[in-house]
Amino acid sequence: METKFSPDQLLDANTREAEKILRTCVHCGFCTATCPTYVLLGDELDSPRGRIYLIKDMLENDRPGTPEVVKHVDRCLSCLSCMTTCPSGVNYMHLVDHARAHIEKTYRRPWKDRLLRTFIALVLPHRDRFRLALRVAALARPFHGLLKRIPGTGQIVAMVDLALEQKLGPLAKITSQSLVANGPRRARVALLSGCAQPILRPSINEATIRLLTRHGVEVVLSKGEGCCGALVHHMGKEAASLDYARRNINAWIAEMDGKGLDAIVITASGCGTTIKDYAYALREDSDYAEKARRVSSITKDITEYLADVPLVPARGTGETVAYHSACSLQHGQQVRDLPKRLLKKVGFDVRDVPEGHICCGSAGTYNILQPELSQKLRDRKVANIRKVKPDIIASGNIGCIIQIGQTAGIPTLHTIELLDWATGGPWPVALGSPQ
Repeated sequence: METKFSPDQLLDANTREAEKILRTCVHCGFCTATCPTYVLLGDELDSPRGRIYLIKDMLENDRPGTPEVVKHVDRCLSCLSCMTTCPSGVNYMHLVDHARAHIEKTYRRPWKDRLLRTFIALVLPHRDRFRLALRVAALARPFHGLLKRIPGTGQIVAMVDLALEQKLGPLAKITSQSLVANGPRRARVALLSGCAQPILRPSINEATIRLLTRHGVEVVLSKGEGCCGALVHHMGKEAASLDYARRNINAWIAEMDGKGLDAIVITASGCGTTIKDYAYALREDSDYAEKARRVSSITKDITEYLADVPLVPARGTGETVAYHSACSLQHGQQVRDLPKRLLKKVGFDVRDVPEGHICCGSAGTYNILQPELSQKLRDRKVANIRKVKPDIIASGNIGCIIQIGQTAGIPTLHTIELLDWATGGPWPVALGSPQ
């Protein structure tokens, strides 16, 4: 694709990168076939190719975001299915991220949109605030039906729906500590505790710690780490996302330069995609570029790490598992078959889901910001999952687990919870009472 950026525009590192990405695109249109919003809406502007044209025009002419451009960029899930499909290797992720940052700086959103996005940015990345917000939202239960009948409350209803689905137990205090390996130590890893996941499903990190320590891996919960920055990053809040990244980098570099780390293990694949990209995000930061590179280089999804760990003899459970491959794992990190191989290895009957490349509609905060599209994608995903008649649904991302679990009527667990159970861990709470 031909571009016409001026020499002055190309002095900016992000603009230079955007130009490089735009020049890679040959506008072949292969991406349209795998784009969830194009599949749903059939609008060229709601396809990666269409958005690329809109972004090119906005950046090249140094224009502020317009309502039309913002509408179509906002509808993008950042599922990155287009990157898997693209024969030219267009890095759509970095391009749309830059577009979102440009929109955030140049476009004044309607007041309701600004208020909602500010609320999300101030609450969701913080465990204590998020937990409080869920409890407060639960007070809206008596008014739930009324809210649904009021025009323009779709986003509020989506938030309340999510809150009412959650059953919050006691808040586990996550403190800096090192959890000793059982038997001879084979490795030492840091585990991202994260922000939303410990509140929504604390059993995921608990299962991870049990499985790793049972297999001789010391697990470190590093002081100061928290939200990876993805939630605000995808809303274009670039400065805030980089602040979260620097905080995590400081925590992990202290461990790497202290007792050492063999890996940084991530159980939320959306976070993993972001942390693996820290090196790119901070490439122009002279104080953090090398530190970010070091952190990104040892970051692994939990299933990637377990590929090199000889698991103890499995129980051979035999349940039929529908594996939902989270977009951030299969497209963002290009980890596709490994989780399924691990589940098969420990005795599960694993089934592929039809249209497995299509997003479930969770996509971070997408299910709040774009509830109508999100629900259509969720219903499509659940219908495809039911076709394989599973006993259990497994996924590697908390957002997908919550999204699909809302309506599936089938126990929906993290892959690591099943691997832990099958190799000596306790019965997963999400499966209900043991049969």
